[in-house]
Amino acid sequence: MPITRRHALYPILILYALVGLMFGPIGHQVSDDMPENRTHPYFPDQVWPYPVLAMAVLIGLGLMALIGQPLLQPGQPADPRAAIIPLPEWYFFALFQFAKVGPALITTILVPVGLVLALIFWPLLDIRLGPGIARRLGWREWPAPKRNVITGTIWIAGLAIIGALTLWSALAPQLCIPWPYNGPVCGA
Repeated sequence: MPITRRHALYPILILYALVGLMFGPIGHQVSDDMPENRTHPYFPDQVWPYPVLAMAVLIGLGLMALIGQPLLQPGQPADPRAAIIPLPEWYFFALFQFAKVGPALITTILVPVGLVLALIFWPLLDIRLGPGIARRLGWREWPAPKRNVITGTIWIAGLAIIGALTLWSALAPQLCIPWPYNGPVCGA
């Protein structure tokens, strides 16, 4: 009488078969097939780095707390009458700086939304438009993503623009450049 799916022993046999598939034959170790010079013991080699890394993290946090202690001291009390210039977090400095160089609708809404949509649809554009661009340039095929000169240049130029705007806003707030649209544009 065969054991079918409705038999009471079927789940036990399935577990037994899965254990055999996962762990291999009983009594056979993986290290039996390896030469002796390529093996190492599990216990000291895999355990000792973790306490060392944990201590390094704790010492590093302690040193950062010690060195950064003056930064954690309370400053002047808040004054609601004081005029302050709001600054965004550092990761929004490029967008904050870019918003100053043109019309507000374009630089604060249309360009960022366009960039997000371009990031979402970039793979589709690369697949659809890439072969046509390759034919026009006389290439045999559109290069693979990691070797594509055109796509890589666009990405590196974009990252360079973001980096330059971030550094300008963060490190050189007094630097002002003449701008044709709305007068001189200064850093943060």
